[in-house]
Amino acid sequence: MATFHQISSQNLECPICLTLFNQPKSLACSHTFCKDCLQRIFQTQPSQQTITCPVCRKGTPVPSGVVSKLQTNVPLRSLVDEVKIKSPTCTVCEMDGKSLAVSCCQDCGKFMCKSCDSKHSSWAPFSTHTVSVMSEILSGKVQIKRRQKCKKHPNDDEECFCTDCREYVCHKCVVLKHFQGRHQIEEAAIHEEKLIENIKELQERAKSKKTTIENHIDFIETQRSEIASMLRKLSDDIDNTYEEYMQTLSARRKALKCQVKRLSKNLEKELQVMGEESRQTIHQMNAMEELVANGVKVPLEKDALIAHDTLCENLKSFLGRDDPDNQSPRGVTERAQKISFRKHMKVNELCLGELKSWDVKADVELPGEACMTCMTRAPDGKIAVGAWPGGIHFYSPDGELQQIVLKDVSVSNIGFLSDGRRVVRGAGKMSLYTSQWERLDVTFETMGEYGGVHGSLTVDRDDNIYVAYGLPKKIKVFTPQGVPL
Repeated sequence: MATFHQISSQNLECPICLTLFNQPKSLACSHTFCKDCLQRIFQTQPSQQTITCPVCRKGTPVPSGVVSKLQTNVPLRSLVDEVKIKSPTCTVCEMDGKSLAVSCCQDCGKFMCKSCDSKHSSWAPFSTHTVSVMSEILSGKVQIKRRQKCKKHPNDDEECFCTDCREYVCHKCVVLKHFQGRHQIEEAAIHEEKLIENIKELQERAKSKKTTIENHIDFIETQRSEIASMLRKLSDDIDNTYEEYMQTLSARRKALKCQVKRLSKNLEKELQVMGEESRQTIHQMNAMEELVANGVKVPLEKDALIAHDTLCENLKSFLGRDDPDNQSPRGVTERAQKISFRKHMKVNELCLGELKSWDVKADVELPGEACMTCMTRAPDGKIAVGAWPGGIHFYSPDGELQQIVLKDVSVSNIGFLSDGRRVVRGAGKMSLYTSQWERLDVTFETMGEYGGVHGSLTVDRDDNIYVAYGLPKKIKVFTPQGVPL
């Protein structure tokens, strides 16, 4: 029967948490991990249907999205249970009847019985060594930090690390194999220091990211409070007007209150969804950070190292995402600010008032004595206004006058073609212009001035031009070349 020390050196440790397997679950790729470790990884997966192995990165379907339903590695669980109930024996003294170990020296890598532990603590050269009691080791509270022996050279410790092979090796293996392949070699201790620094950096970035998201959540809560305050004011205005109209308006009051509640519910739901998404981001980041932090416990190797690299890459990718934007919750508040209550002043009207959503940006007046004859939206977003006795005025969406063209041309209708040309109707005739408002030599056989003024004009997606005539009550269709259809 193998000893406790021999068994614990075998593959009985989870590559993620680096402790003896607890409820080991096997993935489709045959790699095994603790159920709780897989559960934390599953929480960070984009799809809640499969889980990606951190060692080989192959996907495994999760039955019903429940990690506990994955296949249990029964032989491995039995072996772990056997290890847990067997106490290690002293690996220092050479007595025939091995004494049970009561402690373990982390620096010597030796299990010690009570006698050897007493001698070890009294030896001056070992006074700085870290000694852990077996009860803490068996419970998993304390991890055994040990340098592995080389499998090819059992008397040598793996004190080097090959960055190309991603494995710990002894000095002999470095000389006999890795130098020949011109591999990059580091001291194991230096590699572990870099690993710890990388973990600390990721933790700091995660901390900063969480702070940003928490600030975003606080901002959302502030917007919710402002919306609630504004909606309460709306309710108060409704109540005050209701008192003026007495009980004859109770039905209308109830309808308006319900409308406010629906607004409140919809706006609240939007902000709640934004907040939940941000909280879920922090929850996922906590899970990923906790998995990455396990790398500081003991030297990583083989599957554990590959798994840790994968987890670090996942966290780096997660931290690279854009920070949340406060524009969305601010937009919800701005929509709420545009809602106002307007009461009716006539008491004999059985209508308390109504809620209005306003968005008026400007009141625009045409310059001089001009009168507006038509209005349409230009392809560049400006507003084109035809004027009498002549000219086309272009305004920005905010109502600022941008340009005036065709000042001497009477305009009753305006149309825009997909190639940039413009069609202008007025004074009983229709003309085609370039994007620079240069008149083209295209003739439209339209009705006379009297029949052409009273009507409208529009352009379809094929650039066909539709002209309506008011008094004759007819519509004519032209191609962009002036040919009637």
